[in-house]
Amino acid sequence: MSEQHPETTASVQHEGGGAHEAPNFLGLEAPWFIALAIVFVFAILIWKKVPAAVARALDSMIARIRDQLSEAETLRKEAEALKAEYQAKAKAAEADAAAMIERAKAEASNIVAKAKKDAEALIERRGKMAEDKIAAEEQAAIKQLRSAAADAAARAAAKLIADRHDATTDQQLVDQSIAELSKR
Repeated sequence: MSEQHPETTASVQHEGGGAHEAPNFLGLEAPWFIALAIVFVFAILIWKKVPAAVARALDSMIARIRDQLSEAETLRKEAEALKAEYQAKAKAAEADAAAMIERAKAEASNIVAKAKKDAEALIERRGKMAEDKIAAEEQAAIKQLRSAAADAAARAAAKLIADRHDATTDQQLVDQSIAELSKR
């Protein structure tokens, strides 16, 4: 028979009392051999399918990241466009505000100049009215004085005439006045 090595053979006791050798392959007993075969099958399956699955998972992840980057780029461009739009609006608003301030200053200057001109015109009109009133009062006073002087002169003349003239002197004066009138 063959030589048996104690480390490569195993003996199994059966109920019949006889011992026989357990099958082995490369020094491995059946349970170990089966485990090794299962590991080998899984290794082959893994070697064939797992890298492809990992590659698919990585490809899908790369695609999602590319989509996210593309979306981020689109959002960045939109944000830059909005920023530029709002900067332009802000500049336009500043220019409008500056123009409004300039118009307000010009209007205020015009209002002040008009008010000054109107005040000067009012002062001039009031001064002219006061001068006209004073002149009218002077004329009225002069008329009143002349009237009073004429009345006083007429009364004085009438008194003088009455005191100095009699009816014959009056007749001579009337005749003399008529003669002077007919010469004219």
